[in-house]
Formats: sequence, structure tokens, C-alpha cells
Amino acid sequence: MNRIVQFFHKTVSPEYFYWLSGKLIPWFIGIFVVVLAFGVWGAFTAPTDYQQGESYRIIFVHVPAAYMSMLIYVCMAVAGFIGLVWHIKLAEITAVASAPIGAAFTALALATGSLWGKPMWGTYWVWDARLTSELILLFLYIGVIALYNAIDDHRKAARAVAILALVGVVNIPIIHFSVEWWSTLHQPATLSKLDQPSMHPDMLRPLLIMIVACTIYFPGILFMRIRAMLLRQERRSRWVARLLGEEGT
Repeated sequence: MNRIVQFFHKTVSPEYFYWLSGKLIPWFIGIFVVVLAFGVWGAFTAPTDYQQGESYRIIFVHVPAAYMSMLIYVCMAVAGFIGLVWHIKLAEITAVASAPIGAAFTALALATGSLWGKPMWGTYWVWDARLTSELILLFLYIGVIALYNAIDDHRKAARAVAILALVGVVNIPIIHFSVEWWSTLHQPATLSKLDQPSMHPDMLRPLLIMIVACTIYFPGILFMRIRAMLLRQERRSRWVARLLGEEGT
């Protein structure tokens, strides 16, 4: 048990995480590129939908983006909770670093959803329960980013971000179950019923691959952001000075 605790404390230390993440990032990015290539190939070779035609292919971007927008927010809230309760600096930085990535995925989900909605619903936007709650999620991400940048003290800003993230996490089940709770134009869930999928396997397979690709991409880009924030916040520490000295030589 003591070894597990020691390993945990070692892993969450800024110096060790900076070194470890530097080793892991190339693997995440490399695997992401390979999986993405398979997903894109499958998306373009999947059969044409008999109702939506070729326009349905936007789901291979839209669905993974929407999935990641919720997953990243949950990760941000969990990291914020850990930082708030145990005052772990790495958890605080993780919560803050996740916000721009989640905001980008949310904006992508909204944009692709609007493009998909035009041929399907005849309009780019309706105040549909799913669309509106997803838009609120984007505002929450933007609020987290703005709140962090509005407070000069990094530790106080991180705690404020954690509180906002935890309050906003109630929106995640609303997004997920909105198509079941209310009458909505948005189609029902597809991925939650894999035992009886409503998609052809040749369509479902590349969709799942694209989701896996985006999931792998997240830690890769997140670690890059965390490393940059660590260097900025720890710039006066000995390990950063030693690191910069080694890079200079």
C-alpha cells in the first residue's frame, strides 16, 4: 500500500509528470494518427444511407465531437474536484488545461450538427433540447476559461474553476438524456444500444473507430497543454531551471 501511495505522489509531482508525459505524447499522437486514418477510410467507404444520402457522413465527425465534449467536461470536473479537496496542483492544472480542448470539441459538435440539420430538418438551428443544452456546455467551457484568466493567483483561479466545473456538470446528463426526456427533433441515441444497433455494421464500425481516435487524441494534446502550464507556473523552481540548463547545453 505504501508503494502505491509513493508511486501516486511521484506521478503527480510536476517534475516527474513533465518527464513522463514527454515520453507518452509521441505514442498518443502516433496511435491517434493511425487510428484516425482507419476511421477516415471507413467513413468514406461506408455505404450510402438510403434516407439521408451522402450527407449522413458528417456523423463521423459530429458524433465523436459531441461525445468528447461531454467526456472532457466530466474529466475536467473530476480533476477540479480532486484539486479542490486534496490541493493537488497537477489536478488543478489538468482541469484548466482541459477547458479549451473541450470548448473546441463542443464548437465542432455544434457546427457539424447545424450543417447536418439543414438537409435533415430544413434549418441550421432550432432551440431543440439537445442543441440548447450542448450550447450551454460551450458557454460553461468559455466561462471556465474566462474565470481562470480573470484571477491573477493561479491557485485561487484553479479553485474557482473547480467550483464552476462541478456546478455545471449537472448539464451532462441533461445533454445525454434530453432526447428521451423531451420531444426533440434530434434522433435517439445510437451508441448506447450496441446490442441492437440502429446502424449498419459497416457504418457503425468506422464511427466507433473515430470515437476511439478522438479519445486517444485528448490525452496527447492535454499533456502538451499541461507541460506548457507547468513550465509557466513552475518557472522559478529548481527542476525547471535545471531542465532549461540541460536544454541550453
